Amino acid sequence: MMRSVMVGLDGSSESRAAAEWAAREAKVRGLPLRLVHVWEPVPEPMAQAPLLGPETLKHWSERIPRGAAEGLRARHPGLDVAAVQMTGVPADALVDVAEDADLLVLGSRGLSAMGGFLVGSVGQAVIARTEVPVVVVRSGEQAADEHAMDPAGIPPAATRFRPVLLGLDTRSPDDTLIGFAFEEAARRGTSLRVLHAWTPPPHNIYGLSDHVSLYDELARDNAAELTEELRPWRDKHPSVEVVEASRAGSAADRIVHSSRYASLVVVGRRIRRSRFGTRIGPVTHAVLHHSVAPVAVVAHA
Repeated sequence: MMRSVMVGLDGSSESRAAAEWAAREAKVRGLPLRLVHVWEPVPEPMAQAPLLGPETLKHWSERIPRGAAEGLRARHPGLDVAAVQMTGVPADALVDVAEDADLLVLGSRGLSAMGGFLVGSVGQAVIARTEVPVVVVRSGEQAADEHAMDPAGIPPAATRFRPVLLGLDTRSPDDTLIGFAFEEAARRGTSLRVLHAWTPPPHNIYGLSDHVSLYDELARDNAAELTEELRPWRDKHPSVEVVEASRAGSAADRIVHSSRYASLVVVGRRIRRSRFGTRIGPVTHAVLHHSVAPVAVVAHA
């Protein structure tokens, strides 16, 4: 199947915001946009209720992607937009169709300007099961939100993109994750801020040594590890300005705090195949629920 950017669409405000973000991303990537709407048949008793027959419900559900596609074509001239109608369980259908996509985009309800996202069960299930990068976009997200403020303090879409923010664990770095972040920054013509958070030693160790020198030594070592890990990527992407930040503390807290200054946050999810099921990981889970900017979750080995 042709490469594309796919977005899950259910007619909600959050999925419409996701579709707009996906349209902008598809244009940046030079790829077609596919709107995926999954119609889940209602239980038989409800389907037989007056005015809610299965044919009527399916007809109304088919209008959602068709109408959205028409609007996106009008707002994004030249973009190849197509609607895909599927039947089944939404999470299962989205995971299946995502196998043919470069990127899958989902919407998430915004709690507040600072409260972040409310990622529903379908979104969490899809993120945990698909190996395609998934971007979660909050309801109310606007194109201008991704851009730097102009001199008047307004973030118009004509100014430069805000930096892409990558949360990186130098203990287990992955090329897929790092490469995705560099490519997103390059596409946007913006800088890449790479944030590594490390855990300071327990307080009881401080009594056994000079805790100031120990802390400083750990800070230098962690900063050096980050620099060394990024060295080949700087050479591969010389046009991307890289800002390194190695900080002590909670990785999730650091990333969430920095997300307010980013156009896109990139985090990883380790692929785990076991009888105990799949999981997103505590840091990525926290970032998904509290980030101010859209979040890209990149699955890796």
